[in-house]
Amino acid sequence: MNAPIQDALEFSPGLVVRGFAPPLALRQFKLIAFDMDSTLINIECVDEIADAAGRKAEVAAITEAAMRGEIADYKESLRRRVALLAGVSEEHLAHVYRARLRLNPGAAELVLACKAAGLKVLLVSGGFTYFAERLRDRLALDFARSNRLEIADGKLTGRILPQSWGDICDGAMKRETVLRTCSLIGCAPSQAIAMGDGANDLEMMGAVGLSVAYRAKPRVREQAKVAIDLGGLDRLLEVLR
Repeated sequence: MNAPIQDALEFSPGLVVRGFAPPLALRQFKLIAFDMDSTLINIECVDEIADAAGRKAEVAAITEAAMRGEIADYKESLRRRVALLAGVSEEHLAHVYRARLRLNPGAAELVLACKAAGLKVLLVSGGFTYFAERLRDRLALDFARSNRLEIADGKLTGRILPQSWGDICDGAMKRETVLRTCSLIGCAPSQAIAMGDGANDLEMMGAVGLSVAYRAKPRVREQAKVAIDLGGLDRLLEVLR
């Protein structure tokens, strides 16, 4: 998925499709994979955590550059941001979840529609398990993979813990996770949907049958088969019946 998909069509205001003729049948798909930050939810969690350390502007600038694809090494960009979080209390994570994190419009409706149509739902994120696991349980998602922050004595250490599958969930790991999940549930990658907003979503979006950009960075929007620029996530159901 290295070049823009041609023949863009504004299917309805703020909803652009490329490379296929809608509608498609939702039931022809078996898996939908969501990015978390700024896709399924309204915030970049790392930026909000940084607010407690008085470093939100510095961290947010790195996040924005990474999402635009201006930082080639996503893993290093995440390590740099997490290092700036050292000393933030675990209670502040709870505050971010309770007070700042909201589902993006249409998120719950889209998940319910996909589950009703028989799809499995995967949350795969370069963000953090503290939030991803709570969202998995809240929305009854089938799978979740993200990065685990190290916490000692109730405070962030500024490090990311290695996990059994690897060290950091970056773009390549997102793609691998989607493909492994397809294999696990017995579906072809062409029967999967991937939805994201940033450059680290492009690899998984390029590996599946239907790529969806939600209020995304220009580079992502241009390479997606569906671009939702206005309204909620459930606008995908306008092209999937």
